[in-house]
Amino acid sequence: MTAAAIRERLYDYIRVADDKKVKAIYTILEDEIIETAEWWNDKAFVKEMDDDYEAWEKGKEKAFTLAETDAIIVQMKENRKR
Repeated sequence: MTAAAIRERLYDYIRVADDKKVKAIYTILEDEIIETAEWWNDKAFVKEMDDDYEAWEKGKEKAFTLAETDAIIVQMKENRKR
């Protein structure tokens, strides 16, 4: 079974599972869920982001503002309609 199929089955199960089962599943995964949600505690990830930001500031990396990103998305959507 593919990971996508497993995800879909888990989504379906959790939607209808009783509260006790949902809490049990959460308890099993809680540490991993919290670890993923608290990205700022991941020193390697934070260092990578800091390095990318520093490279952008020095002009070594290209980056886009939110406005530029929005404009690119709008343009892509318009191109898809054609």
